[in-house]
Amino acid sequence: MAIRAFPLGIGLLAALCLAACDGAESGPIVVSAIGGAPERINPNLKRVDAATAILLESTAQGLVRFNAEGQIEPALAQSWIVSDDGLRYTFRLARGAKWANGQDVTAEQVVARLKATMSRASSNALKPLLGVIDDIESMTDDVLEISLKAPRAHFLQLLAQPDMAILQSEKGTGPFQAEATENGAVLLAPIPEEEGEETREPTRSVLLRGEEAAKAVARFEAGGADLVTGGTIASLPYARSARLPANTLRFDPAHGLLGLAFTRLEGRWADAGAREALSMALDRGAIATALQVPELRARPTLLPAGLEEVRQPALPLWASQPLDGRRARASQALANGEADPPIIRVAVPDTPGHRFLFALIRRDWRAIGVDAVAVESGATSDLAFIDEVSPITGASWYLRRFSCEIQPVCDPEIDALLADARQTRSIAERMRFFAEADRRLTDASYYIPIGSPVRWSLVSGRLSGFRTNVFAQHPLGELIAE
Repeated sequence: MAIRAFPLGIGLLAALCLAACDGAESGPIVVSAIGGAPERINPNLKRVDAATAILLESTAQGLVRFNAEGQIEPALAQSWIVSDDGLRYTFRLARGAKWANGQDVTAEQVVARLKATMSRASSNALKPLLGVIDDIESMTDDVLEISLKAPRAHFLQLLAQPDMAILQSEKGTGPFQAEATENGAVLLAPIPEEEGEETREPTRSVLLRGEEAAKAVARFEAGGADLVTGGTIASLPYARSARLPANTLRFDPAHGLLGLAFTRLEGRWADAGAREALSMALDRGAIATALQVPELRARPTLLPAGLEEVRQPALPLWASQPLDGRRARASQALANGEADPPIIRVAVPDTPGHRFLFALIRRDWRAIGVDAVAVESGATSDLAFIDEVSPITGASWYLRRFSCEIQPVCDPEIDALLADARQTRSIAERMRFFAEADRRLTDASYYIPIGSPVRWSLVSGRLSGFRTNVFAQHPLGELIAE
């Protein structure tokens, strides 16, 4: 993999934009990511949104990356070996890998970058999961080794995330290079390969922009974009209201969380039984039907079923009861002789999707005499929405999402269980610690689950190579415009 600087002027960017708008075969693939404009940032210092994540994974690949199906493939590392005990990952850097300034990428530089991601000063979103790393060291100029405290079957999935981009001065090693920026749009050009190399690197330029959902959908509807990505439950109503050809709106079977987390425990909600009553009252099937998202898998549990580390999630004791029976039990749990109904304050983001979801939840809570009040995000509230995709297909992310390091409402004893799970090399013990943490979180009712997160894209009929996947990530290098 050879990387070279490939200068391109603003004038050519404008020409490519015009070609795309005219539908020319030679124009770039036009991608709108819902959110802010793509930025060249250090993910150790600032959290990334949809457009910036795409920019990072396109221009500053990690050691490995996801393909269109969400499977791991080589990136900056051309190969790797995992020791028999699963504790050591040895990576060999791709031949000819260079920084944007033409200098060779060395293992020592990659090691320094990975260690910075784990440092005390780092605010990287994946930092809570990186504590399993014991050491990182360079073995030769092009070989490095990562040692783990205990085996992790999903470790490569972490390394493939955009947050693990390998950067130098906020620039990376491809497979694209940002050549020009204009009006918040970035032109991404494939980096030329060394003569004779056979790779699956991209061959078509991409014009990437970040914009509000309404603008992105309108642009796509008018034929000005080939792909809209980064859609969530917040922006889903915009896609629903557009006039789109069949099979244009695609939903990812994303793993993760869609629900409500307690941000404080005051008054009535200091009691676990009262918190549990709110979860009992939800008609998750009706909510999923109203949202009309085929990939939304409603569930009453924190963990989805079928994870390798916790195959059977902790079920609430009421899970098998019919809805009417659950609501009767919930009403009884909340009855305390007070004339006024209990009030729950929910921080609701100012988006059409969140307002619609909140209306469905408020309807269900009225059935048990609870008055749900929407407040602005950032205002004092009892609950806040969570709509997040898990970076791995394992249980640890779900459980650590409610650790005291991340969540204001937490239990240090559960954190201790997770610390024990991180240290043990016994798979059986790790599963036992996770199962106990899952049971305690379920009984505490700090989180009210609804189901899996909602992630959607709009895909032009002329675009191939797009695949839905559990990580809701869609590498630009896999896209083909026909």
